[in-house]
Amino acid sequence: MTQDKKHIIINVGRQLGSGGHDIGRMLALDFNARYYDRELLARAAQESGLSQRYFEQHDEHKSFLRSLLHLPFGNAASGYYKADFTQDAFFKFQSDTILKAADEGACVFVGRCADYVLRERPNTVNVFITASLKFRTEQVMAKKQCDEAMARKLIEQGESQRAAYYNYYTGKRWGHAESYDLCVDSSILGLQQTEKLIADFVRHRFDL
Repeated sequence: MTQDKKHIIINVGRQLGSGGHDIGRMLALDFNARYYDRELLARAAQESGLSQRYFEQHDEHKSFLRSLLHLPFGNAASGYYKADFTQDAFFKFQSDTILKAADEGACVFVGRCADYVLRERPNTVNVFITASLKFRTEQVMAKKQCDEAMARKLIEQGESQRAAYYNYYTGKRWGHAESYDLCVDSSILGLQQTEKLIADFVRHRFDL
């Protein structure tokens, strides 16, 4: 039976500087799907009533101290008031938003442990995009307008945080092949051809 194209979900994990964001956007256009990266934070904030900046501050970062955060709600009608939330509460809000978005139609999610959150859904493809360190360093240098040493420092710090966050919440290993359906090096084919490769994989998997 042909899979309903409207319900295809593509979850994209990515190394910093690998072009995962751009590839995700291209996939969303290719499959007429909604794209969620930082957009997910805005939606989670709106649906939870919390300020978006708190989701941004804790985005893909895991606080192992698990200290309570005193966060204001953003409901203008009721005014601001205080409530205690842990990092896990943010993850729950974000996960609920992912599930709701996935129910509405085709989506491409970048990061945020979406592959784990949607693990019970049969209509998902989980992809990890890697690239050579040279490629990633050059991408970060261009984007951040920094030198090579700073770019490598940003990559190391960013990927350490992503891995800790992903491993903690999923029980899997970030970036390891067994955690995904497809892993691809974008520095070999370039971003556009990598997107085409992933799109072909999705179409073959679901007989589209």
